[in-house]
Amino acid sequence: MTSASYLIRSASLLGATTADILIRGGIIAAVGPELPADATEGATVIEAAGWVALPGMVDLHTHLREPGREDAETVETGTRAAALGGFTAVHAMANSSPVADTAGVVEQVHSLGIESGWVDVRPVGAVTVGLAGKQLAELGAMADSRARVRVFSDDGICVSDPVMMRRALEYVKAFDGVIAQHAQEPRLTEGAQMNEGAVSADLGLTGWPAVAEESIIARDVLLAQHVGSRLHVCHVSTAGSVEIIRWAKERGIAVTAEVTPHHLLLTEELVRSYNPVYKVNPPLRADADVHALRAALADGTIDIVGTDHAPHPSEAKECEWASAAMGMTGLETALSVVQETMIETGLMGWADFARVTSTAPAGIGQLPDQGRPLEVGEPANIVLVDPAARWNVDPHAMATKGRNSPFAGLQLPGRVQATFFRGHPTVLDAKLHSPYRAGVN
Repeated sequence: MTSASYLIRSASLLGATTADILIRGGIIAAVGPELPADATEGATVIEAAGWVALPGMVDLHTHLREPGREDAETVETGTRAAALGGFTAVHAMANSSPVADTAGVVEQVHSLGIESGWVDVRPVGAVTVGLAGKQLAELGAMADSRARVRVFSDDGICVSDPVMMRRALEYVKAFDGVIAQHAQEPRLTEGAQMNEGAVSADLGLTGWPAVAEESIIARDVLLAQHVGSRLHVCHVSTAGSVEIIRWAKERGIAVTAEVTPHHLLLTEELVRSYNPVYKVNPPLRADADVHALRAALADGTIDIVGTDHAPHPSEAKECEWASAAMGMTGLETALSVVQETMIETGLMGWADFARVTSTAPAGIGQLPDQGRPLEVGEPANIVLVDPAARWNVDPHAMATKGRNSPFAGLQLPGRVQATFFRGHPTVLDAKLHSPYRAGVN
């Protein structure tokens, strides 16, 4: 537990009440207007007037690539990026090499996260062995491991076999786990390069139909209802998907859903440039889909924002469109993109922002110390944001190894000024400070 004390002075709590926050012993020790000097003696003061204080962000969908693809990202570089982006916890997807389909691999990833010390790293276990869709992975062993895996996904590959999906949903009920599905019917997307529609026809690129996503979601919410298990839908991208999820929730089916920052802002029109930085799975969709996704996030149909941070080495993106890898980085830009698309448009306030980026994802991932309110006695996982700041996105200045940001060159609002992880500042003055070390900081 950290022993240092910090006084965050005059922050706006969730964009509303202005108050001081005293951090001591890794927890929030006091909250209130102008805390008395005797109560805050010895604390390092952080002047936060005009800044918004939020619970640390939680990402349910991060690709850290380690083990096996350290040329693209490592747990160390990815979690540094996460801290700079205002995150205090991330879930590391299973498509590493070897695949995180055993207790041994998820424990390795979990240990690397502890050693790095920038954020909580919770591994996501694979649903099937080797992501091959043929045999269930060691779901129970991963759940019982030191990593305490509760989210399972073959993300990047759909669990397309309905019998396999049913078995997975049945299995995780024993420990209240959740299956996070990458909704993509493979037979409808063979050779697909971008969203199917007028733009794909103009460009002569094989289209990726919305129904490929929507049909899997429709099937899986019915399976979840039949089994009585929890389903999470990764990176929802179409207006039709939103309607299916809304239908399922109205009937009490235990489904949650996420949207990525890039699907809240970018459209298929960008593909006309043939710049592979815009190649992603699921693909960028039409403007109508973007607005449907924003509305669904605002009204709670979509529960959370998940970055789907997918770094790639430069050679995987600096090539012709057809050969380029799919994926975009997102950890260091997520907060700003959500502010741009949801807060500055009036669709959300900062309290809603905290719900979709912290409280709800922590609940889905079962992280009891994350997503907590900014109240006395709670763990001091906090991010301080200057909402009035604007910054130019430069991928080469980022902590992630990936340079494949689709927001390169854009000016975005909101800047993370400080991130506190278990009461320790991993970020101060918008720069990396130092990692958390149990019993040291």
